[in-house]
Formats: sequence, structure tokens, C-alpha cells
Amino acid sequence: MRVPLIAGNWKMHKTQQEAARFVAGLVPLIAEVAGVEVALCPPFTALGATVEALRGSAVAVGAQDCFWEETGAYTGQVAPHMLKDAGCKYVIIGHSELRGRFGKEPADWTSQVRALFGETDATVNRKALAALAAGLAPIICLGETLQERDRGETDDVVREQARRALAGMTAEQVAGLVIAYEPVWAIGTGRTCDPDEANRVLGLIRTAARAAFADAAATLRIQYGGSVKPDNAAELMRQPEIDGALVGGASLEPVDFSAIVAAAGARGGDRR
Repeated sequence: MRVPLIAGNWKMHKTQQEAARFVAGLVPLIAEVAGVEVALCPPFTALGATVEALRGSAVAVGAQDCFWEETGAYTGQVAPHMLKDAGCKYVIIGHSELRGRFGKEPADWTSQVRALFGETDATVNRKALAALAAGLAPIICLGETLQERDRGETDDVVREQARRALAGMTAEQVAGLVIAYEPVWAIGTGRTCDPDEANRVLGLIRTAARAAFADAAATLRIQYGGSVKPDNAAELMRQPEIDGALVGGASLEPVDFSAIVAAAGARGGDRR
């Protein structure tokens, strides 16, 4: 049974006080929603305030990134065990805003940001393995650029990203993690992947996981991310392969985010 996960990625938004105010506004709005798991992923500086504000609620906390080493001279980096100690359950890994695509020179602004931070499929894998070792559940992001989609490369790109991201994992580890399909061209642009097409790509990811990890693929949760909003959430959540959403801009306001949570709750945890 796969329970949908709605995770809010606040990116570089919200101070400690703003995080506490958001939680105070959100928790009553989703108190009656069943059949869905909710997580908030604030910036590092607001993790403690968010954990404290959520104490006693069922909402989980996730971080937006991590490093793969436990300790060392890595200025500015945060180790998975530190996030676990801070109260995190999840960590986002490989978000498209951090990713580079196999070292290729970027062709658009969004890709330039990803290349600037230098994330690759290899570092995504190292971070995911380190997160699992620390007891965190990774939310591993995959997705193609507009140029790759226009060239008809979506399937090959996503399959290869999944293969590289999950390399070296056990079936038990794969069964407990989360993959977020985020078409790069839909993130922060207002464009959303057609629900049927999103469902098809998620099914492709699950098929690839099944070929490598057998029955573990049945419990692997695969989210959609990319301009998810209250007005398109219900249609996305009705798709059988979509196990929730990784929400960006719409996660910054309690009313908008709670509407997406409600849409997932209406579908409920009946995916197998």
C-alpha cells in the first residue's frame, strides 16, 4: 500500500518566525485530511523552528540537500546524520536547480543554475546512499530538460537517471525511498506536464525499478513535481502511478498547500 506524500519545498524562503507562522496556519487546515503523508522542507536555518512548531503533529520535516561525508573540512555542507539529529525524516536530493546533466554545457538559465551548483547523477547517488545510512528517506529528483523532451529523449534520460541514482542500493532501501519526477521545463515556469504523460513517465520509472529490484518497486513512492497548484492537483492525484507531489511555490501559503494535501487525501492510500 503506497500512501501519497505531499512534500513542500520552500527553497530559499522563510525565516524561523515565518516558518512557525506557516505551521500554525497549516496544521488546523489539514487536521481532518486522512490517507496522505505531509512533509515540509524548509531551508537549513529554519529546520529547528519548523521541527519545534510541528511537535505533536503528524507532519514530517525534510531538508533540501545534504552532503555524503559524515564529518570533515567541507565548509558550508551538512551531513545526513546532522539532519537526522535535527529532527528530519526526509531529504531532497538532486533537485533540478542543483543538477548538471552529464557535464554538458547548459543552454538555458535554469540549466545554468543547476550547472553552477554542480550536481551530477554520481553525486546524487552518493548523497542518497549516505542519507539511507543515516536513517533518512531520500526524495530523489529526476527529470528531463525541454531540449531533451523536444528531441524525444525523455524516456532514455529518466531511465538512465533512475539507474544511476539507485546504483548500489538494496531492494529494501529502494522500497522505502521516494522518487520525484520533475520535468525541468515545468519547474517554476507555470507549465505542468499533462497528467496522462506524467503518469506514463512515472510508470516507466516504476518499470525500471521493478526490473532491478523486483517487488520493491511496488512500494516505492513516485511523486510528480513541477508547477503543482491547487487547480491542477486533483487531476494529477487521480493518476494511478502518481504517489503525491513535491510542491514548490504553492507550498509557501498554508491555504494553497492544504488544498493540494486535500486533493491527495481524496485519492488516499490505495495504490498498490
